[in-house]
Amino acid sequence: MSMDDLSTPNLTRAENTPAAHVDSGSSSAETPAVEAPAAETLDMSPHDLATQLVGKLCHDFISPAGAIMSGLDLLEDPSAQDMKQEALNLIAASAKKMVTLVHFARVAFGAASSSEAFSGAQLEKILGDVFSTMRAELVFAIPGDTLFQKPAARALLNLGLLAGNSLPTGGKATLTVESTDDGLTLTADAAGPRARLKAEAVEGLKGLPLGDGLNGQWIQPHWLWSTVQEARGTLDFTVEPDHLVLTVKLPA
Repeated sequence: MSMDDLSTPNLTRAENTPAAHVDSGSSSAETPAVEAPAAETLDMSPHDLATQLVGKLCHDFISPAGAIMSGLDLLEDPSAQDMKQEALNLIAASAKKMVTLVHFARVAFGAASSSEAFSGAQLEKILGDVFSTMRAELVFAIPGDTLFQKPAARALLNLGLLAGNSLPTGGKATLTVESTDDGLTLTADAAGPRARLKAEAVEGLKGLPLGDGLNGQWIQPHWLWSTVQEARGTLDFTVEPDHLVLTVKLPA
């Protein structure tokens, strides 16, 4: 179908629309092919969720911020004047990475109150900058003039980040969108050697509490699950050897 006529669905809550669910059809031990029982999902307070997200952002920002400081220290060191160009390159690259992370977080996690909707071109630029720091290749198969309201924009960016992170040795992460009378379907298809979801990510995508893993690997998938649930949508994922698919459906 032509994406030029794609309309952005109304993502306001509907009383009779079912809550989000996850159906994992994986042959991997990390992703059992069972639906997460509703009673086991995590009821996290807004304060706790914000605390977890802030912790993730601090973790993401500390690396480029520290690198900028290291570059500045080199510039001020009289004995390291022969490394001036290297210091400037380090500062420039780290500042670019910091700005990339901030732009992503502003839409994927924040309110981004200056915009009520985002175009496909804007979201492709944000994700493209993020993927420039990854080994995976982004295939953004969505027309640039497609408009996404905030919940859909957040979901698409988080789907893209998850797909990229699932390809640690490289591969292709393809994002597509389909509009129907029932709503909007966002799909992230990740294919490449050793493509996988970590156990923490699986727990987060199912809305389950973190087990024994790392909080930083859990909170972003859980935020995606929370975003979809708030929009009264559904979140599904399947994992096969070297291939995984994540699908979000948001009601009209």
